Formats: sequence, C-alpha cells, structure tokens
Amino acid sequence: MKIFFALFFATGFTVAAQPPQVPHKMQFAGMTLTIRDDARREIQKDVNALTQSPRHHAIKVERAKTYFPIIEKVFEEERVPDDFKYLVLQESALIADAVSVSNAVGFWQFKDYTALEMGLRVDKEIDERLNIVSSSRAAARYIKKNNFYFNNWICALQAYQMGAGGVLKSVGENQSGLKHMEITSSTYWYIKKYLAHKIAFEEDVKGAGQIQILSYETRNKKLLTDIAQEVSVDENELKLYNKWAKTGAIPDDRVYTVLIPVAGDVKDIKLPAAAIATTPGQVSDGQVKSATASSAKGGRLKINGIATIKANPGENSAQLASRAAVDLSDFLKWNDITISDRIEPEQYYLLAKKRVRGGEPYHKVSSGENLWMISQRYGVQVKKLKKYNRITSDHDLAPGMTVWLSATKPKGSEKEIASADVVQVDNTQSFSWTVNPEQAQATVSLKPMVVDTPVVDGLLEGTERTDSLENIQVNRPTLTVQDSVEQQNVKVTVSDDQKEHIVKVGETLYGIANQHKVGVMDLVNWNNLNLQDGIKPGQVIKLVEGQPIATEQKASNEFTEIEHVVKSTDTLYSVARKYNVTIKELMEWNHKKDFSLSVGEKLKIRSR
Repeated sequence: MKIFFALFFATGFTVAAQPPQVPHKMQFAGMTLTIRDDARREIQKDVNALTQSPRHHAIKVERAKTYFPIIEKVFEEERVPDDFKYLVLQESALIADAVSVSNAVGFWQFKDYTALEMGLRVDKEIDERLNIVSSSRAAARYIKKNNFYFNNWICALQAYQMGAGGVLKSVGENQSGLKHMEITSSTYWYIKKYLAHKIAFEEDVKGAGQIQILSYETRNKKLLTDIAQEVSVDENELKLYNKWAKTGAIPDDRVYTVLIPVAGDVKDIKLPAAAIATTPGQVSDGQVKSATASSAKGGRLKINGIATIKANPGENSAQLASRAAVDLSDFLKWNDITISDRIEPEQYYLLAKKRVRGGEPYHKVSSGENLWMISQRYGVQVKKLKKYNRITSDHDLAPGMTVWLSATKPKGSEKEIASADVVQVDNTQSFSWTVNPEQAQATVSLKPMVVDTPVVDGLLEGTERTDSLENIQVNRPTLTVQDSVEQQNVKVTVSDDQKEHIVKVGETLYGIANQHKVGVMDLVNWNNLNLQDGIKPGQVIKLVEGQPIATEQKASNEFTEIEHVVKSTDTLYSVARKYNVTIKELMEWNHKKDFSLSVGEKLKIRSR
C-alpha cells in the first residue's frame, strides 16, 4: 500500500472533541491583534467547521507536518513571518494540484500570468506552482512586496487575496507601521478566515510528520523514474510529490528542487551524487548519506540562492571540486579562478553559476576588498558589478564606496546619498522662530481631490478576487497648517523646492508620501510605478507632477518598436525582464495565445 495513504489513515484521529477557542488577543507577525466579541463568534464558527471532522482535520495536519518544515525554511530565507505558513492551508489545503474556479493553481494558488511574473516556469512540461519550494518562495516574495508598500503585515495578508489596489480602496493609507490592530465584524472576511485556520491548526501541527521530505537541487536532465531507482523509493510516490514535472522529466534550463518522500529513517535514503542536499526541518545534513551531503560538516551555506562549499586548509581547486562532486572546469568557471590560483582556507566557493543580480541592494567597500571578493560574497557576476557601477577594474574601487549589486548606480548617487539627510531651508517662506511649538495648536483643512489611478494587475486571485485599482477614488489632501495661538498669525507651508527623493534602505512608498506630504497614488502616477514591483534603494522618485500620464493610445504612438530574435534559453519572462515590459504586453504585441517560444522567432518589443 502506498505510504502516502497508508500513513494518513493509520495516524489515528486524536483531535480533541472540543475545538480550540478563539482568544481575545493573539499574536500575528509581530503584531498584537485584539479580537472583539462579534468577530470572535464569526471566527469560532470557522474554527468549529475546520475541526468538526477528525478524519479530514488529521489528514490536513499530516500534510502540514510534512510540508511546513520546507515552507518555514523558505520563509526564514526570505525574511517573511513564519505565521504566513498557515495561509497555504487556507489557499489549497496543501494539495499540490488544487485548482480554483478562477483557474488559480497549486499550493499557493497562482494564476499563470502571476506565476511567470514571479519567476516560476509554467508550460506543458513544467508547472512550478505545484512545487512546494518554488511556489513558497514566490508567495513569500509577493507577501514581502505588499508589506513593502503598506508596512503592515495584516494589509499584506489582505492584499494576497484582493490585490494592493483593493486594500488601498478598503482601508486607505493610514495603517503603516501599526503594532496593534482590532479585529471586528467589519474586518475583511479573508483575514478572519486566515485567523480561523491559524487557531484550528497551530497546536496540532507541532512535531515531526509520519512522512518527511528530503529535497535536493539538480541542474541536469533527469527522469523521475531514474531518480526513484537511484534513491530506492517507490516511483509512484516520487511522482506524487513532484507533480510539477508534468512529463516525469526534469530539464536542465535552471536548477529545480526534487522532493523525496521518506517514511521512517531518512538515513536509508542515498541522494544522487550530483545532487545538492537541502534537507529542511527535522532532517539534518548528517542524516543524509550522499557524496555531497557528507561534506556538510565542512561548511555549507547558500549565497544568493547558490550552494557553496567551504575550503579546508591545504586544499587545491581539484580537491575541492572533487569533494563537492562537481566538474573541475565548471568549478573554476563558476568561481572566476584558474587551476593555478591558490584556494583560500575558510573561503566559501560557489557550486553553480553566479547570478546577474544580488540579493542585497548594495555593498560598502572595505579596505583591501576587490571585485572578486565582492562577487564571491554576494554571488554576482563580476562583469555585472562592473556594468552596474560603471567601472572597469579594481583600481576604480575605494574604501567606503557604495557598490551596487542588482541595478545600475544612478549618476551622482554617492553625493546624493551623502546629502540625503541634509535639511534645506526654503528662503522664500517666512517663519516666526518665537512661536513655542508646544503651545501651537494646528488646524488642518483637507480639500479632497479625486485623482485617476492606474490599473494594477492582481497577482494571486481566487474566488471573488478583484485586483484592479480601476475606479478607485483617492483623496489627496491639501494641507494648510495655521497657528491658532492669539496674536501669532503664523502660516507654515511645505517647501516645494525638493523635486526628487532618493529611496533609502527600508523606506516604503507610503512613508515617502507621508514625509513629503503628497498622496501615495500621486507618486505612483508621477513616476509611472507598478505597485507590485515596489521601490528599490537608490531609485529616484519624483515629488512633483511632471507631464501628465499619456493615455494608452497616446503612449502607443510614442513607442519605438524593436525586434528581439528568440534564443534557445529565452522565455517570455526573461524577455520581458530584459526590456522592462510585462508578459501581457509581449503577448498582446505579438498576438500570442500561449507562452511558448520558438528559436529564431522574432518578437516585437515596444520601448520608449
């Protein structure tokens, strides 16, 4: 009998007869939630419904015990609160190939457009929405993007279902940075449904599952049938946990994570020699008997998503490559070294090709550092570092210099960053320094102005989801602050001399708008921003209205059309990223009905 079903139905349904009770206060993502009685009654009904069938509840609990260690590891790497793992139970009940009525698919319920935009592969051969590792990482990054905009994890949770535009319309812009919130009957249903899942499963999912999962990354063409024979597991079981490989074949166009279900002692599983062991949760490196995992004691970590190996004293490149079970020529190329170069003890060396972008925005150069050291530290190609920073060699580096790791450094950014905290006084305005600010009582008059807002495609949709900002009316207040102290006729106005703002690490669009007393959607319109992309450190944000945003028809007239010839490594996602356009635009411009590309195919690209 298959271990998957045998264990689920052999676990014994030990769920307590009394369902968990909804508390008056609970913690979520570092926030304290006060749950009012009206909301408690609603949430309790959902908790009762989720636990009323011991059999079905126990099945979900076992799935969670199997998959949660993987999700927890991904969320820790992506710096997303662990509490969000319960959302996957709400979205799909941890059923890999779940499909919603709106055609959202997989563990985290991505639509195809969104999956591609988030970097997942979705086609006839591979659907990474069904891969717990890939889809969890994509979900984590989407959650982070929403929190980057709202600076509020509850708003980020709500935006997962209705999109950033829907949240902006329903809750406005005054939720940033809150550490305490009230949950009432008027709170959005999706949030209350999530809280019910967290309460219903939180205690029961603790501990190890009957089935554990070993995961490893492979970059070689392989068949699941061959892998099943190599690791001595049932082929059907292996395919059950790897439905993302639709044809049973794993391609070599990128690194994929293969999941191996284990019932019992994980020490009985031997991973393929070419694999990179990544054993999350209860499984430790020392428990995996494989050529690569056995070296984990010597030091293994990931840099920018790339597996590494730490050099031992006295090792040369050939010995290090042999210990890592990789080809020597590949090892030298990945690390930008030659066979004669000295291997530095305790240095981490990469076991895959470096990325074109870093996981961090930039790096401050220390004394003695060179481009190779920075490249190794962040797993970014040296040629990309040169391009991003407009430099040609190590001679262009200096201690204290900011090296950009994932985007081109703006011209003059060193001066701009250094002077970002300098306050400028508007000489055209008058101000009475004799006024005691503690005595001044300000009155604020608000003049609402309806502004048009752009349409933002929703990312993760399910039933009833509406992810468009279309028709949202945003009130942009005009602030006039007047001192009400008698005989002090002082009028304070905000200087408009500052025309631009350079984004600093940790800043949000809401925070910038609040700092400069402008509306969030004004910034979106003036800078032609995509809310889902967020903003990045070093990005220049215009603070005043420039030319009005052209209509779609007018904008099309301003496009310059170029032609891209498809290469064997191209995907719609990679082409869209290259030219800074959307997949939807590519498909519309080229009248494509699916995501397939042919080598030599000519794609029309419109760029300003």
